[in-house]
Amino acid sequence: MSAPRLPVTRALAALIEKATGRPCGIGELPRVQMESGEWEPADVPYTVLDSLPGEFSGPPLEDWHADAAWGYQVTSVGERGDQVEWLADRVRDGVVGRRDGEWAYDLRIPQGRVIDRELDHDAGGEPSVSAAGAIVSYVQRFTITVTPT
Repeated sequence: MSAPRLPVTRALAALIEKATGRPCGIGELPRVQMESGEWEPADVPYTVLDSLPGEFSGPPLEDWHADAAWGYQVTSVGERGDQVEWLADRVRDGVVGRRDGEWAYDLRIPQGRVIDRELDHDAGGEPSVSAAGAIVSYVQRFTITVTPT
């Protein structure tokens, strides 16, 4: 079987937090721990990482050496267009950015090795109004290809 997905998801969320300096929720609004020990919703801007369908290549899935291409959507959320563009720029740089031929940020996972990272879709900012007020979101989709180790 290919490398498990959950470690990839967690490592990608940690990479996004490191690259942006802002919280990243996995499938939900991120929460931050307050001094009181309580967990509160994060202030904007923040990102939400969602899993998308994956693709498999190589040997049959029952073979431990099959590669997996895991799809992810990162939604940057803020109060203004410039705020989400800034955050999306940092997400893009964190996930697919390079420095001197190397990835700008390491994406290390147990039980696998990342062999490719790709930006598949970059939708730009989209304003909307919710009960909490006006928000702007910016959607990007990435594919992370992993081979088992």
